[in-house]
Amino acid sequence: MYRTKSRRNKRTRLLIRLYITVLSLILLIAMMGLLAQTAFAKTYVITDGDRVVTYTTFATDPDEILGQAGVSLSEYDTYTTEAVAGTQTITVQRAQEVTVHYHGQITRTAAFGETVGQLLQKLNLDVSGEDVISHGLDTMVYDGMELRVDRVVTLQETYTTTIPYETTYCADASIPEGVEEVLTPGQDGEMLCTAGVTYVNGEESQRTVLTETVSKAPVNEVIALGTGEQTAAADPDAMPIIEDGYIILPTGEVLTYTRKETVRATAYTHTDAGCDMITATGTTVRQGTVAVDPRNIPYGTRMFIVSTDGEYIYGIAVAEDCGGDIKGDRMDLYFPTYEECMQFGRRTCTLYFLG
Repeated sequence: MYRTKSRRNKRTRLLIRLYITVLSLILLIAMMGLLAQTAFAKTYVITDGDRVVTYTTFATDPDEILGQAGVSLSEYDTYTTEAVAGTQTITVQRAQEVTVHYHGQITRTAAFGETVGQLLQKLNLDVSGEDVISHGLDTMVYDGMELRVDRVVTLQETYTTTIPYETTYCADASIPEGVEEVLTPGQDGEMLCTAGVTYVNGEESQRTVLTETVSKAPVNEVIALGTGEQTAAADPDAMPIIEDGYIILPTGEVLTYTRKETVRATAYTHTDAGCDMITATGTTVRQGTVAVDPRNIPYGTRMFIVSTDGEYIYGIAVAEDCGGDIKGDRMDLYFPTYEECMQFGRRTCTLYFLG
C-alpha cells in the first residue's frame, strides 16, 4: 500500500516537471519570435512641415508607411526618402498652387518650395529685358501666388487722323423761306500724328501723342437758309401751256426751252437704301431734284418735266444727283415721301431743257 502511494506521488512530480518544462519552452519560443519580429521592424522619422512623426512598422513602401502613420497626401504632394544614421526618413513636400500669367496666357501649376526663377525655368518660360515681373526671381513661391510676366513694348508710330469740317449757315433772301441750299460742300481735313504707343502682351495700353501736323485743312460747309418770299402754290388741276419754244405756267410765269427729250422716269426718296438728304453735287434733296446720268445730262441742267401722256406734271427740276441704275435715258425724280414715289411709279416723261 505504501509502495503504491509512493509510486503515484513520484509520477505526479514527474508530470509537473514535464508541464513546467513544456510551458517554459513555449514561452521561450514566443520570446524568440517577438525578438525576431522586433529585429526585422524599422523605424521611420516622417517630417511634414513643422510636424514630425516617428513610426515603427514592418512595411517598406513609403505610401503604405505614410498611410499607416496618418499622413495623407493630396494630388500634387510628393515626398523624398533617405537613410540617416541607420534611421529611415521620409520628408513630405506639400504642393503650392501657383497661377502664372505669362505674356497674356494663364497657367496653373504646382511648386515645391522653389524660387520664382526656378519655377519659370522648370516651365521653360524665358524672361527678357522687355518683360516686367510681379515678383523678384529670388522670391520663394507660396501657395496661392499670382505670378505675372508681362511683355511691355513701347513703339513710336505715325498715323493719319481726320479733322471733321464745321458747318456754317447764312441767310439768303433770293431763296424762298424754309429752303436750304449748300453753297460750299464740306470736306474733312487730315492730320499727320506721331505717338508713343505702349503695348502690354501685344495689346495697346497707353498712347501719348508727340506731334500733330495738319496735312490737309478742312473745308467748312456753307449752307444758305432761304429768307425770301415763298412762291405761291399753283392750282394743282391747272395745266401749263406748252408751245414751240416756251411754256406758260398756271401762275403766268413764262419759261423758254431750247430742246426736248423723252426719258424713262422712276421715283426715289431720301429714305431709300443708299440715299440720304445730300445729293452727289452736295445740295440738299428737295422737290425738283432729279438724278441723271451726267454723261447724258450735265449736272446743273434745268428742265421742265411732264409725263408724255400729259397726266402728270413734275414741273421745274435741276439735275443734281445720280444713281447706280441711272444710265443713258433713265432718270429718277425725287419725292419727299415713299407714298408719293409709289403713286408716281414708272412713267415715260418729256424733258424740256430750259434756256
